[in-house]
Amino acid sequence: MPILQVNFKLNVSVAEYHETCNDFAPAFADVPGLLWKVWLLNEAEGEAGGIYLFSSDESLQSYLASPIVAHLKSNPAFREINVKIFGVMENVTALTRGPVPAMAR
Repeated sequence: MPILQVNFKLNVSVAEYHETCNDFAPAFADVPGLLWKVWLLNEAEGEAGGIYLFSSDESLQSYLASPIVAHLKSNPAFREINVKIFGVMENVTALTRGPVPAMAR
C-alpha cells in the first residue's frame, strides 16, 4: 500500500483555502483506491497538503493522472507543489497504532 505526500504553499488566505477544501472534499472521497486522506495545514507558514493511503500502486498512479491533480497543478492558489511517494512499514506502523493494518483488512 503506497502513501502519497503532497505539500504546497498557499497563494490565498487560510479562510479561502478552507472553503476550497470543503468544496473539493467530496471529490476526494470518490477517488478509486483511496483508503484515506489526512488534510494538512500550517497556517503560520501558509503551507498545506495531504497524506494519502492508496490500496495499490495502480490506484495511486491513476490518481496522479487524474483531473484533480491537474487542477491542483494549474490552480494559481497553490505554488511550490511537492509530491512524494512512499511505501508503508506496516509492522512498525502497527506497533505505533498507525491505521494502516486496520484499513488493509
